Amino acid sequence: HRLHRAACALYELPAPGAGHCIDPVPCSSYVTAAPLPRSCSPVHLQLASPSPGLSRGFSSSAEPESVPRQPASLPRELVAEITAAVQGRVSTSPSVLEQHGKDEGYHSTLPPDMVVFPGSTEEVSRVVGACHRHSVPVIPFGTGTSLEGHVAALRGGVCIDMRNMAAVLEVHAQDMDCRVQAGVTRKQLNEFIRDSGLFFPVDPGADASIGGMASTRASGTNAVRYGTMAENVIGLTVVLPDGRITRLGRRVKKSSAGYDLTHLFVGAEGTLGVITEVALKLYAVPEAISAAVCTFPDMKAAVEAVQAVMACSVPVARIELLDELCIDAVNRYSRTSFTPAPTIFFEFHGSAAGVQEQAQSVGDITADFGAAGFKWATSTEERAALWSARHTAYWAALALRPGCRGCPTDVVVPISRLSEAILESQRLVREAGILAPMVGHVGDGNYHMMMVLDTTNSDEIARAKRVSEDMVRMALRMGGTCTGEHGIGYGKLGFLLEEAGPTALDVMAAVKAALDPKGIMNPGKLGTHPRHITPAGTG
Repeated sequence: HRLHRAACALYELPAPGAGHCIDPVPCSSYVTAAPLPRSCSPVHLQLASPSPGLSRGFSSSAEPESVPRQPASLPRELVAEITAAVQGRVSTSPSVLEQHGKDEGYHSTLPPDMVVFPGSTEEVSRVVGACHRHSVPVIPFGTGTSLEGHVAALRGGVCIDMRNMAAVLEVHAQDMDCRVQAGVTRKQLNEFIRDSGLFFPVDPGADASIGGMASTRASGTNAVRYGTMAENVIGLTVVLPDGRITRLGRRVKKSSAGYDLTHLFVGAEGTLGVITEVALKLYAVPEAISAAVCTFPDMKAAVEAVQAVMACSVPVARIELLDELCIDAVNRYSRTSFTPAPTIFFEFHGSAAGVQEQAQSVGDITADFGAAGFKWATSTEERAALWSARHTAYWAALALRPGCRGCPTDVVVPISRLSEAILESQRLVREAGILAPMVGHVGDGNYHMMMVLDTTNSDEIARAKRVSEDMVRMALRMGGTCTGEHGIGYGKLGFLLEEAGPTALDVMAAVKAALDPKGIMNPGKLGTHPRHITPAGTG
């Protein structure tokens, strides 16, 4: 048995648990009367603890160290059931576990005990059903591009990686909708439907999976024109916490049939079930697309120009604002040559005449606020280069301080308070001595201060934490929210309590308890009872 485990470790194959094999029928000649000590097992299915002293950035909820973690391995019966359910597509390789316990945010790695790679809704159902019978946590995983600790295995358990569920199942071009498996990424979908004259517009920047985007209610640069995932999901297939399968939503423009269960799961962050299929709205590729970039003398003028454009109801498809520090970072990272000043990126969709009219209107409006240096991009290649530069902003910010970690804020405020909010946020980071380029989807009042932090510097972390808390509370006073698109995870639970209040979180906890009475679905995150959440700024 020791030789079996050593070989598994060497070749990164699914490893046996401590004291038994993981074959559906354990080899009795290898099974010992009692589990072998962990020190004998190169690869074992134990619940990993966070590294001592490793900074968690600034979670506003109960820290994972305070969450009880089971000391024992996964039950061997469960391991055997899961392995059989997915035909052996499992891994307990330390590197694979670590990859699945980490997202793109600042949070520490908290790996699961096992990763499974199902290929169908039925396989997911069997895995979840087995975990339910053994009361073992389940953590869904898309591409790992979330930012608030959504995939962290706070209590260990089984991670369900959806990468093998990457098929486009149906495209109904005449009705402009489709159905895909949850592991399909947005780029894969758009490539698949490219010749149909349709496209899927929700663009969070990263090539995220459709299932993950639905789970976090993602949006991005196109939301000002096409909406978020909340507006673009029309149906779901979901595996419930006990393993049952439910199919929600119909392929119609409207319905008054019962509770809107589809959108209960959109934004639930994997805490109510596992999304395995998603039905989506599609849109006709515009006849004409044009993009432009222009600079402003200062941030106040740039934000006021955005407010004026939105007040005139010009149907812009994208309107993105970068401050001078972010533009400088983008230039260094992408080797572009934008003028280092507050800069707005525009995009217009429609007929040729409509796009020209929109562009003329925006040019006239922004000129009143000192806009200069208009550069137009009309060819596909030029637009791709322009938006590629914009989408590198996060990684460009990190490149300003190699070896440091990113912590982007995500507040949203009413458009009328946007100028005040951005200027105050810039003051807060400046006075705290925090490097934080700013980028915003300002057409809908959402912006990010991309704080770049040395997580080994406790004083810097403390200052950044205070800045983040001050920014969120400022947004809440203005009638805004703590997160526009990144979601809650476990990193923003304390802010959610402050924003929504204990009664609303009581309701969320009641919904969670009704659907997931054993609390196995992505525990320690959404659906946590308010009495178990540490208020922001106190933990």
